[in-house]
Amino acid sequence: MRIWLPTIVAILSGGLCVAQAASGVPLHADRVVVLKKERTLQLLGQGKVLKTYKIALGGDPVGPKTRQGDHKTPEGVYVLDSRNAHSHFYKAIHISYPDAEDRAAARKNKVLPGGDLFLHGLPNGYGFLGASHRLKDWTDGCIAVTNQEMDEIWRAVPDGTPIEIRP
Repeated sequence: MRIWLPTIVAILSGGLCVAQAASGVPLHADRVVVLKKERTLQLLGQGKVLKTYKIALGGDPVGPKTRQGDHKTPEGVYVLDSRNAHSHFYKAIHISYPDAEDRAAARKNKVLPGGDLFLHGLPNGYGFLGASHRLKDWTDGCIAVTNQEMDEIWRAVPDGTPIEIRP
């Protein structure tokens, strides 16, 4: 997961956090939906949107991920299957990409599908960027939120939760 550190440092100007949900109510999501075009991540519970976060995506976000190194965030339904509290980023929840279909398509095209994709906070030591990190898509295909937002998501989303990533 390489990041474009000069880009991140260059976008230190502010940005406001956008989140919608009832305050004070503990969140428990049973599904996560990412809308790439809108740059949003929604936590859903029993089919209802509980909270929405603005996000940053891979550096070349339009279209589905097809190969390693394309800087694209995948599209499809995956699972948030494990977590790492000691990642190079502030907390990271693993996305189960590539699935069997992704691997087969990559084999057919004689490329590696890539992987090691996460929903995560900011790079360690860069939490001060806060919401301004969203001014530019900067990940290698991951989905990034602020550290504070990652704390909320970490508590609300158990391992095994489906994540649907839409164009």
